[in-house]
Order: sequence, then structure tokens, then C-alpha cells
Amino acid sequence: MLSKEKLARINELAKKAKKSSLTDEEKSEQKQLREEYLQNIRGSFTNQLKTLKVIDPAGNDVTPLKVKDMQKRNEKH
Repeated sequence: MLSKEKLARINELAKKAKKSSLTDEEKSEQKQLREEYLQNIRGSFTNQLKTLKVIDPAGNDVTPLKVKDMQKRNEKH
């Protein structure tokens, strides 16, 4: 999870960008922080998928094969 300080800095840079322009250094920092944030979100989403199980109204497991394959690969590690 991204630290509160980094999230605050992302928001601070976004607000500054709306009011005025960012320096090249700030743009670079913003890009790096956003990428780190997105990697964190993608990782969290992937972890959620690894525990997903879809059951239809009849009680059958209808979890997509792609998700089942990901779960099997995860079990091997």
C-alpha cells in the first residue's frame, strides 16, 4: 500500500498542476508517483482475482478458466 505521505504528495502535485504549471522535476516526480500508485492498484486487483470464485444460481462453479489458471499458477509458488 502506498504511504499517506506519497498519496498526499500526489494530490498536492495535482492541485498545483491545476493552478499553475509544474516544473520538469515536479512532472517527473508526479509521473513516478502515479506509476507506483497504479502498480499498487494493479497488484491489489490481481490478489483479489486470485481468491475469486464464481458460483451460478444452481451452485456450479463457473469461475472463468483464465482466473482458474492464475489461481493454479499462484498455488505452485
